[in-house]
Amino acid sequence: MTAKKAVLQLSVHEERIRKKAFVTVSRFAGVSSITMDDKTGKMTVVGDVDVSVIVMKLRKICNAEIVSVEVVKPPEKKPEEKKPESKPAPEIVAFPVTHMNYPYQYHPASYATSYYQPHPYSRVVDEPNTCVIM
Repeated sequence: MTAKKAVLQLSVHEERIRKKAFVTVSRFAGVSSITMDDKTGKMTVVGDVDVSVIVMKLRKICNAEIVSVEVVKPPEKKPEEKKPESKPAPEIVAFPVTHMNYPYQYHPASYATSYYQPHPYSRVVDEPNTCVIM
């Protein structure tokens, strides 16, 4: 659908009915603006909506009629002036240092991903001579 500007004639005599009409119209998806002239009772709805559905909902609250419906054209965009392109600065690529770069270095956080975590009071003893005579 395209954006439309619809002018509706409402017979609103009370403030409560006017508020109900505003709430009813504002709940429709695609409504971009709502204005109402209290003296003439004309409501202007702008947006990407089906005007006949809005009038059907408003007729449950008050007497509503379609006065006019216009297609709103999007504003024309002015061509932007092109600026001379400057040469981009050379890109510097730095590789992050992680524990995977140094696999033989101790990292306490590496045990968090392993299945068996070491006991906090255990220690490993490596003896140079493993031959023991009893």
